[in-house]
Amino acid sequence: MDTPELAHVIEAILFVAGEPVDVRELQRALEVTEDETRLAIDALDSDYSYHRRGICLKRFGTHIQLSTRAEFAPYVERLLQPIQKQSLSQSAMETLAVVAYRQPVTKLEIEAVRGVKCDYSVQSLVHKGLIEEVGRKEALGRPILYGTTDTFLSHFGLSSLEDLPKPPETEPADNAEPLVP
Repeated sequence: MDTPELAHVIEAILFVAGEPVDVRELQRALEVTEDETRLAIDALDSDYSYHRRGICLKRFGTHIQLSTRAEFAPYVERLLQPIQKQSLSQSAMETLAVVAYRQPVTKLEIEAVRGVKCDYSVQSLVHKGLIEEVGRKEALGRPILYGTTDTFLSHFGLSSLEDLPKPPETEPADNAEPLVP
């Protein structure tokens, strides 16, 4: 793989990861040498700097990460800061509803209700301050328990969780067994 292509692959990985990635792990995963990795990272960094792109490459010891270019941060913050102006995706709203009505709840329990993975939605809701870690479940692996925050109550105009609307009762089909809570 040539340097420009390797730089693009690294860029894609960093974009998806969203957090610092260890250069040695990157090198192992891509099955390239230390020099090839360094050259590709330097090329990527150079390209971002030369074109004054909206993102830049940050280096932390042996880790690298994509980040917003410092001079553009105020514009990004203006758009993203006020939570009241942020709309939540359908999946985030579904995840938030599960947390609100079943808290404290683990990711696995949320996924069991929704039937799909919820990692991104949970991360997004934590970042927005609508849910937070409230402890650990006494179970294998001690998974994180999530609950809603005061910001959640404020965002939805609630004074307490008791103000949540009651969920509709699900009636079983004529030939189905009654639902057990």
